[in-house]
Amino acid sequence: MGLSEYDMEQLLKTITAYSESPEFKKALDIPAEAPVTFVPLAQGEYHRNFVFAHPITEKKYVLRVNYGSQMHLDNQIGYEYKALDMLKFSGRTPVPVFVDNSGAVDGHGILVMAFIEGRPLDYERDLFRAAACLADVHSTPISSPESLIEIGNPIKGILEECEQMFAVYKQSAVADPRKVAMIEELMGLAYQKADEMKALDYQNVCINTELNNHNFLVNEKTGFVSLIDWEKPLWGDPAQDLGHMLAPTTSFWRTDIILKEETVEAFVRDYRSFVDDRIRLGNLEERVKVFLPVTCLRGITWCAMAYVEYMTPGRAIANPDTLAKLKAYQTESFLQDIKAYLLK
Repeated sequence: MGLSEYDMEQLLKTITAYSESPEFKKALDIPAEAPVTFVPLAQGEYHRNFVFAHPITEKKYVLRVNYGSQMHLDNQIGYEYKALDMLKFSGRTPVPVFVDNSGAVDGHGILVMAFIEGRPLDYERDLFRAAACLADVHSTPISSPESLIEIGNPIKGILEECEQMFAVYKQSAVADPRKVAMIEELMGLAYQKADEMKALDYQNVCINTELNNHNFLVNEKTGFVSLIDWEKPLWGDPAQDLGHMLAPTTSFWRTDIILKEETVEAFVRDYRSFVDDRIRLGNLEERVKVFLPVTCLRGITWCAMAYVEYMTPGRAIANPDTLAKLKAYQTESFLQDIKAYLLK
């Protein structure tokens, strides 16, 4: 939910006052007497972003206010900062310049990073440029991998998360018995696919885990692609990122595009070529074929859970487009399409 006009005005006053602190001014090399002006940029459920320009150099930055953690971390903003600091040598991610987890802004953590110009990725125009971006990000040497969370069995971990989200829908008053049965069948197929998979062979890298097209920024002049929003990085299998990016539940959410099988295969080939032995990819193609449908299942079960929340009596529906997508992900035709992925 967005802030009211009054609440946004109060938050702007708070961060403006915060920007006058000696620590902030020193970190950004801003003269003590120079004021900073913030403009709302974008927001999510767990953060709000503001853009500002350095009053002397005019270089643009993003100030991120953290409101919570999808990963249930006590120091979410510090975790993000550490990941970005290790990834800065990729040349593809925002460079962090300042972090404050003291709660100085209404009890919330603060992260400042360089602003990256660009528009969201267009699947038809930019897809294979994103393969080069991911290859550079994944191939970046990570100085302190122990600082990143590692999931022992990532595929099973995603399936367990699916079980928890699906339970919310299955036990609700709005559950459709036919759709419950179809999703239960998909769960069974996904577990079977995971169990039948050969031994995993790969090198851990820093993965983003949330590769929707709005997290990629394309420079309109050069075509260069960057990857932003590092809220949930993990130390894990690069195939997990590819599976998430290429899954129909990811592309369909904002664009109504579902990538063809030959396009998915071409993307994986290009990605492997761009990596060029900088990391060990092992049986990448096989793993992507498992992560992709498992990611689809995660999208379906998340939508089912969110649908319950949208249908709760007395809840104001904030976004009709979101509700339409939640329903679309539960249609029998869409569920049958996902079943086809699991049967391959």
